[in-house]
Amino acid sequence: MNQPDGAGDETSSDDQVEHGTVFGDDQVRIDRQDTDLAASLTELSPLSAGRVGPVKLLTQVAKMAVQAIPGAEGAGLSLLEPDRQNIIVKSAEFVGQIDDIQYGIGQGPCISAAAEGRTMRSGSLGGDPRWPRFGPRAGRLGVHSVLSVPLRTPGGVLGAMNVYAHAHDAFDDHAEEVGEMFAVPAAISVLNAQILAQSQRLATQLEAALQSRPIIDQAIGILRSRNGDTAQEAFDTLRKLSQHGHMKLLEVARNIVEEAAAKACARRSRT
Repeated sequence: MNQPDGAGDETSSDDQVEHGTVFGDDQVRIDRQDTDLAASLTELSPLSAGRVGPVKLLTQVAKMAVQAIPGAEGAGLSLLEPDRQNIIVKSAEFVGQIDDIQYGIGQGPCISAAAEGRTMRSGSLGGDPRWPRFGPRAGRLGVHSVLSVPLRTPGGVLGAMNVYAHAHDAFDDHAEEVGEMFAVPAAISVLNAQILAQSQRLATQLEAALQSRPIIDQAIGILRSRNGDTAQEAFDTLRKLSQHGHMKLLEVARNIVEEAAAKACARRSRT
């Protein structure tokens, strides 16, 4: 039997709902999120620590994380360096308050993410049993959701990225996937910041060494003339004086040089 014209093109009301306004809005939202992520990754790739410095670089990465991750209202990044103070940055003031709490008490999602090397997510910090001291304090500040992602490099975990929201259950599985995707290039940026920070420290140390070396050499020469020591023996004497007096080597050397100069001036004034 022939069907009426157009009958074969009809769709059920359920199909119309599925492909119409109900899922259409969700699709627009997802497309927008994907666009935000793509834009953030595009902006992230050319960032150079050498141009802006490690702290500014990490702050820019934190701001891009807020743009890229659905539900995010603020983000922070931590660069963990052994035997040195951690570099911690934030995209918003409330992030700094929350991170100060967790680093102050040594407990929180960022610390767990970096230590365990896996993503931490919570939609109700106030009642989360994983962080019984941190969670209630964050909840009292009105921050209930967090997504903490470790920043991995071939050399290991360098730190973590924390993303916060005030609402409960702000981050879903999709947000977690986006956060972990964003964390890959973010970790490279953190590595660049670490390398720059180490280079800056080395440059400062070298500059200090260059400035102090002439004074130390003068002090060694004075000790050699007094005691007939070799250069190594005179240097060992300086080091012992530094250790016993709990003073820096440069300070000990400067005192010896200034004392010798004062004595020379006194002798000239008597002649």
